Parts: sequence; C-alpha cells; structure tokens
Amino acid sequence: MIKFFPILIVSLFSTLHVNSQLQWQNVDAEFQPLPPSVHVYKTTSLLDGKPNIAYYVEADLKDKKLEFTVDTTYQRRLTPSKFFEKNDNPLLVVNTTFFSFATNQNLNVVIKDKKLVGYNIHTINGRGKDTFTYRHPFGSAIGISKRREADIAWLFTDSTMKIPQASQFVVPAIKDSIQTPEQKYLFERISVPQHTGFDKWKMQTAVGGGPVLLQNGEIKITNNEEMKFGGKAIDDKHPRTAMGYTRDNKLIILVIEGRNPGKAEGATLTQEAQIFKDLGCAEALNLDGGGSSCMLVNGKETIKFSDAGGQRPVPAVFIIKQK
Repeated sequence: MIKFFPILIVSLFSTLHVNSQLQWQNVDAEFQPLPPSVHVYKTTSLLDGKPNIAYYVEADLKDKKLEFTVDTTYQRRLTPSKFFEKNDNPLLVVNTTFFSFATNQNLNVVIKDKKLVGYNIHTINGRGKDTFTYRHPFGSAIGISKRREADIAWLFTDSTMKIPQASQFVVPAIKDSIQTPEQKYLFERISVPQHTGFDKWKMQTAVGGGPVLLQNGEIKITNNEEMKFGGKAIDDKHPRTAMGYTRDNKLIILVIEGRNPGKAEGATLTQEAQIFKDLGCAEALNLDGGGSSCMLVNGKETIKFSDAGGQRPVPAVFIIKQK
C-alpha cells in the first residue's frame, strides 16, 4: 500500500502543514495544557478562493495515556459545553451523529465501552410516486478497537444485537415495499461484486454519520449509496465536522466554520474530502454539520457556531480524555 504524508515546511520559529490548498498553523499554545501526543492546527487560507476558517486536532491513537470514548443522552440533547462539564472537563469534545429534532435521538450508531447505545436507521420512506416503497441504507461509522486501531465501515445494527455487522465495502441501499425487513432478507438482497459479506465489528468506541469521504487514501464519497444528501447538496457549502485517520495511527478530528459571510463560507463534501486526502488520511467520514458543528479543546471553542443562539444541543459527542 502507498503511504500518504502531509508535506511539511519547517522554519526556526513555527511549523506549517501545507497542502495544495491550505496552510495549517500549529496553535497548541492557544489550547494548553496538551499532552505531547495531541496537536491543534488552524487555517485561514482561502478554500478554492473563498474565505475559510478550519481547525483540526491530531491525536496519537497508540498513546495509552489517552482515552477515546463517547457520551450520549436518552431523549434529550446537551450542548458540547454541557457534555464537557458532565465528563469532568476532558481534553476534547466534538459533535458527531445526525439526530431527530422531534425525538432528540441519534440516527446513527454509537458504541460506548463496547456496547451499542445508538443504532443506524435502516428504513427511509419513499416520496411522491414511491410513497409505498422503502429504501434500506447501510450507514457508515468510524470506530476505535481495543488495540487502538481505527476503522471506517458500513454497518447493520439492531437493538437485538450486541455487536454490529460491518462491511468493508460500500453497500447500495436496497429498495422494496417492506417497511421493516429482517437482517437475513437484507443480506440476501445485497449485490456488490467485491462484497465478501458482513463481519462482527468489535469496537471499543464508535460513532456514525456519513457519507464516507475517503477510502484507501482516495476520494470516494458514498453519498448516493448511504442516501445522505439529495440532489446537488453534495456541492453545497456548510459548516462541517468529520473524522479520519492516517496509516501511522493518527486520529484527525476536523471542524470547518461556515455560514459566516465574508469570513468563513464553509465547505462542500468534496472539499472536505480533499482536506483529509491532503492531510494523509487513509479513510475519513463526514459527521453531522451545519449548526451542530462544534469542537472544544480543553473546553475552549474553536470555530464560531452558525446558529445565532450559540452551541446547538446534540445527543452524542466524541471525547478524548487524559488518563
């Protein structure tokens, strides 16, 4: 396999991570105290000629002094700052899953301490002429195993299961007239040439979102298969939250400011994917964005929120703690 590395430019006084579009400046000093295995970077470089503000955190998955975990709620939502207080002021808090405003529940998988506490939605009602049909997508997620290795996969989850079933290949949504099909039925309907089946996905921690942005170091956005954004929404610019990982076991957590005219326009899914590729990631996953996008480092805010009221309450966050 080819290994991808970000290009580095080193000076006596500062270090900039540079890719084909953006220059990233180390801003660790603004978020101290930080352990040696965690770094914070910021860019204000133009993104395809448009104003841009973004941050990413790089954390070493193999550092045993770091704990990678999640927190979630039941039928309620909390702001990231409230999650920060609830979890005894951890190193990092970032929003993750999509959710229902009506029920306040996650719409994607969440795994905490090896336990499934959130589930993918596998049925989407048809519209218009397709009112009496249903589509069954397999949502994506990023997980961290007990061995501190990251993976992104497409999952089948169910409240009767202890461990999700995962495919390492994208699975197109299945269309039929059955509202709640059984797992066996869905698996029998899968027709992907390279598909080798589903395996148990034994993760210590995981959060879902979608679509997948990067596979094997290359941009491959699985928006249509996961049925995330309709029409030309893939090209719309919004605030973004996403996660990826490099082949040398660095976790990358990215937030992009948006809906801030003249200062930060946001990013398309393709632009977001390009950022992860330029940072040397092997795989990357889009998470809930828009007004939900928020990352706190030692409780300090990074990007400016697009919601006028400040931080949007969310049902789940990804957390990094120092042991």
